[in-house]
Amino acid sequence: MTLFEKALVLHLIGDWLLQNDWMARCKVDLRHPAAWVHAGIHAVLLSLVLGWVGGLVLGLVHMLVDTRVPQRWWRRVFQQTQDGEIALHVAVWADQVIHIATIALWLQAAPHLFR
Repeated sequence: MTLFEKALVLHLIGDWLLQNDWMARCKVDLRHPAAWVHAGIHAVLLSLVLGWVGGLVLGLVHMLVDTRVPQRWWRRVFQQTQDGEIALHVAVWADQVIHIATIALWLQAAPHLFR
């Protein structure tokens, strides 16, 4: 597997297999311990393949994305569905795409940042 594929699998494990109801409900508040626990899980998992700097940076970015601020801005600017049954699906997939895009961006930028 490529480095991206390994990081993607670990991200999916952290977001879908290791996230419980408490984390899912409370992680949107940066002051809540659930946000930090969930981000910590991602930091540890991603550190396994990206090193501690990559894991730490992406864990913190993951926590910021989970506040939903980037998604609210994106949905408003691009006039995406915000009401009704489909809005939840749009929000969940937008969240995942942002997380996966940040992993890809890190993999592209990190070699240039740490020469």
